[in-house]
Amino acid sequence: DKMFDKYTIKPNDNLKTIASKFNTKPEVLMDINNIYFPDELRVGMEIIVPKNKEQYFTVYTIEAGDSLYKIAQKYNINPTLLASLNGLDMDDYIYPNQQILIPKSGYSYYITAEGDTLDTVANMFKISKLDLLNQNETIYLLKDQVLVTKR
Repeated sequence: DKMFDKYTIKPNDNLKTIASKFNTKPEVLMDINNIYFPDELRVGMEIIVPKNKEQYFTVYTIEAGDSLYKIAQKYNINPTLLASLNGLDMDDYIYPNQQILIPKSGYSYYITAEGDTLDTVANMFKISKLDLLNQNETIYLLKDQVLVTKR
């Protein structure tokens, strides 16, 4: 698993806004991208950012006796969603100390299916295509991609 993602600079972005989006500091972004002056940023430029699963997910370490059902109940989420977000099937064996991602509340999650389009997904979330694109770094519309939106 890569530790970094690529991020494309959008209008009105600055080091501070990008850093807060990825739970990091502007200095860290400058450092890993060899940026010497904050005003070097240009719209459309790609920079490297720390991978930020924490924004949408809580990392949970599985304990002895846990099951996907139990964890889903504890966090009040759909067990099937929990399984698919982690690339698991409901009947897959999970083991102590394995880490899985728990979706944070306040967001809606959708796992793409064959034949999805930006329109169908945006309609499902009841948001505009633009909002969908803005809230998800990359959308491939391949089966099983997780898309997230604020509730």
